[in-house]
Amino acid sequence: MALLTILKFPHPTLRAKAEPVTDFGPELARLAADMAETMYVAPGVGLAANQIGVTRQILVYDPAPAEDPAQRRYHVLINPKIVAAEGEEVGEEGCLSVREYCSEVKRAWKIVVEAQDLQGQPLRIEAEDFPARVLQHEIDHLNGILFIDRISALKRALYKKKLKKLLQAEQEAEEARRDNE
Repeated sequence: MALLTILKFPHPTLRAKAEPVTDFGPELARLAADMAETMYVAPGVGLAANQIGVTRQILVYDPAPAEDPAQRRYHVLINPKIVAAEGEEVGEEGCLSVREYCSEVKRAWKIVVEAQDLQGQPLRIEAEDFPARVLQHEIDHLNGILFIDRISALKRALYKKKLKKLLQAEQEAEEARRDNE
């Protein structure tokens, strides 16, 4: 397995709509395993392929990761679609691709997702509460949507201002490092 690089907003691939997966085989299984390893190391509870620069409809998630790696049981969804949603709740979200920011986001409380497994067999998942939030967040990624798109325009503007300062500080640090070499 290999650790993958997680793209950070505003990388354009995060805004791309992922293409359906049609080739099920060992490469897909390896990608899913690498995505899961990357998710756990980050650490996170979900990771969509867009976040690692692959515009294919694949996601991995584990809404309750065990501390012991031998006990972890991640799930892989290929070509997932939300086919039913009910209720509403507001909860805090963050994202491995959105630097240093969390915010309250309104989501459905319960969802039904249809997808495929790594062999291309159909799956139907019913999820409530936090697992439903994780799935909605990751499926949004596959559609080029970030959780910051679901917050108020004012909060989004404040985040973008903060991000601009972070990016400028990173650039200055990189320039200073190069000057010292």
